[in-house]
Amino acid sequence: MSENLTPTPVTSPAPPRARREPMFPDGPAPDPAGSHHERRIRSFQPRRSRVTTGQGDALRRLWPQWGLDIDGLSRLDLGELFGDPDLPVVLEIGFGMGEATAQMAAADPGTGILACDVHTPGQGNLLGLAERNGLNNVRVANGDAIILLREMLAPDALAGIRVYFPDPWPKKRHHKRRLIQPEFLALAATRMAPGALLHCATDWEPYAEQMLEVLTASPDFENTQPDGGFAPRPDFRPLTRFEGQGLDKGHVVHDLLFRRRAAE
Repeated sequence: MSENLTPTPVTSPAPPRARREPMFPDGPAPDPAGSHHERRIRSFQPRRSRVTTGQGDALRRLWPQWGLDIDGLSRLDLGELFGDPDLPVVLEIGFGMGEATAQMAAADPGTGILACDVHTPGQGNLLGLAERNGLNNVRVANGDAIILLREMLAPDALAGIRVYFPDPWPKKRHHKRRLIQPEFLALAATRMAPGALLHCATDWEPYAEQMLEVLTASPDFENTQPDGGFAPRPDFRPLTRFEGQGLDKGHVVHDLLFRRRAAE
């Protein structure tokens, strides 16, 4: 007597993604500015490393609501982006995995943070943190911060700019790729309101010295420190895991706090 067995359904594997098919069709674009703007030396390297399931889910669900591709094709209305025309907005250039950004947003809900990076896992992680913690004052921008500043933001639009632990480009032949240069400061100043704070931090001492030199020489900024030197870490900048690891290794972190001068 044969036993009547119900065959087990066979699940076909998901079809492979086409070579040029985007990883997240409604999410961050690989190169949002494309060929619309001139090619130049970039201060970052796009990274499409492994995205976890949670990060991917956040990108698919939340990018249409809280994400922004920097394409350089239109002027950005920050009041509309954040849903509050009176909300002061700071631009954070480079946020890693977004933990510190989320902490700052939670501690200061009265300030909007436009967080700019090209690291897809970090973008997804920050979106997930914002959702879980109810952070309605965070928006994530994907692409080149220079194009964002130059093409998409109005004059005096920003209440501040934060640049924490940018790539130091330690080799001498790569120093021209460093973000904090006179040309960047001149552009940034035009998009910052008078009195707005430019806050930089780095654990690479030669870069810290260069930052202090170019910021001190800039006619658009003034040092908040009476002695003209580095600043102590302000309470609003969290101690990140990356920074803690560096401190354990004996690294010295330098903060620089400069204000945008009022136009004369």
